[in-house]
Amino acid sequence: MSSLLEVEGLNVWFDLEGERELHAVQGVGFALEPGERLGLVGESGCGKTTTVLGLLGLLPPSASVAGSVLLNGVDILAGGEESIRPHRWVDLAIVFQGAMNALNPVKTVGSQIVEVLELHERARGREARTRTSELLESVGIPADRAERFPHEFSGGMRQRAAIAMALACNPSVLIADEPTTALDVMVQAQILELLDSLCRDFGLALLLVTHDLPVVAELCDRAAVMYAGEIVEHGPVDALYHEPRHPYTRLLFAATPDLYGEGVPASIPGAPPRLDRPLVGCPFHTRCDRAFGRCTHERPLLRELEGSRSAACHLNDVVAEVV
Repeated sequence: MSSLLEVEGLNVWFDLEGERELHAVQGVGFALEPGERLGLVGESGCGKTTTVLGLLGLLPPSASVAGSVLLNGVDILAGGEESIRPHRWVDLAIVFQGAMNALNPVKTVGSQIVEVLELHERARGREARTRTSELLESVGIPADRAERFPHEFSGGMRQRAAIAMALACNPSVLIADEPTTALDVMVQAQILELLDSLCRDFGLALLLVTHDLPVVAELCDRAAVMYAGEIVEHGPVDALYHEPRHPYTRLLFAATPDLYGEGVPASIPGAPPRLDRPLVGCPFHTRCDRAFGRCTHERPLLRELEGSRSAACHLNDVVAEVV
């Protein structure tokens, strides 16, 4: 039986000058069951946002996308824009990174939600305006604020409005791309609590894109760790936290401040590799504190481990050989 959403072998590349290509996403795959919550984590520039925009068909013309995105067993990418448009916002909705940029500054917030409802033929006229009021109230915004413009909202209210817009057509999957970016700590907590309650109340499956590991630990069931355009580890959040099977995952957690611990956050040395050049060996080996000879010339494959986990690291092969 297929999952609600199943991404298989997703590749995204951009054409550059001189017949060069930048491979931003390479062979990414994951699945979401109804009501499940998956965190997509990693440093800035690792391909998280490109992945979700690619599966929604929202990348610019300079991008090429290959792979499959199965929604209830149907590949919605197979026919290009014509096949994915009926599902965008209806089955798969996204809360874009940076709510101020996601909302049209010259239209009222309410009219933008009405536009979504009318475009997808969910409601029109008075019915659409009534539905808009209900959506705004469901995310904690008074209905009379519908006639205000985005610049008249605070950052937290703009993010709530963006969430309301994403919920307009009752999607089964909500994608939240860095939903707490540029918000203060208290507002971040409110937005995360809102996402949690909406997922519980409406049975939404959530794909949360973030570099904030504590947020993933609090909100998600599973996590997929991305590095250099690939998923390098995948599994239950608790398992990744207590027993990471990839050095990058371990170092990510080590770089995260712990308000209740005594340890000092440690930065990850070096920088991610350039993706417009061929990668030799493990993409992480130049920054890894446990790299050995094999890592410099052989690319590790993402393979299944015990406990519904997977990782792309040669160290797991060494452990298996010892056992």
